[in-house]
Amino acid sequence: MADYELFIFDYNYSSWSMRAGVMMRATGLPFRETRLNLDDETRARIGSVSPSKLLPLLAHGSLRIWDSLAIAEYLAEQCPELPLWPRAADARAVARSASAEMHAGFSAMRNAMNMNIRAHYPGYPRTLEVDRNVRRIQELWSELRARFGAGGDYLCGEFGLVDAMFAPVVMRFRTYDVKLTGACEAYARALLGHPAVRGWLEEAERDTFHVAAYDYIVDA
Repeated sequence: MADYELFIFDYNYSSWSMRAGVMMRATGLPFRETRLNLDDETRARIGSVSPSKLLPLLAHGSLRIWDSLAIAEYLAEQCPELPLWPRAADARAVARSASAEMHAGFSAMRNAMNMNIRAHYPGYPRTLEVDRNVRRIQELWSELRARFGAGGDYLCGEFGLVDAMFAPVVMRFRTYDVKLTGACEAYARALLGHPAVRGWLEEAERDTFHVAAYDYIVDA
């Protein structure tokens, strides 16, 4: 039996669950994944598992880690042989900065473009503030690829935790028809092809949980 258990919401809509799920898959560590929808039936169970009453949460023995960035740091400590954070100090510092910016920012995009992996909304309208978020993300991706991406197809070359942090953004861009070009388009394509991301997407396609409020009808 695996020592690690990751508690998540659903696969299709929960961006924070996706981040932690991709991180866990990327480590290769054996783990159980327990899915708890945020509904009346399971709210009490979530509260008994997570101090914040939110997910994701990683359990390792008696230890509970209930924040995505804290989970990232813990996994990096557990797997020092893996380049979960870049080996070079400058790249590592920037990767952490980009991850923290994603963790705390881009609220306009996140509020207007809920993650919905199974959906596609061609021509979805965006406000000026959402467009500012989209442009900033593309600037960030382009900068990291230009400065640190020579060793591979991901933001800092090899796949790492910063890529897991931005995986749900790639899903949002695909769902809401955000056009990418150049380095950003190549990065998004590479991320969609990574086994840890593909594993999550396969679960999302199988997942039957439905949230009507997150499914939009866009006028033609």
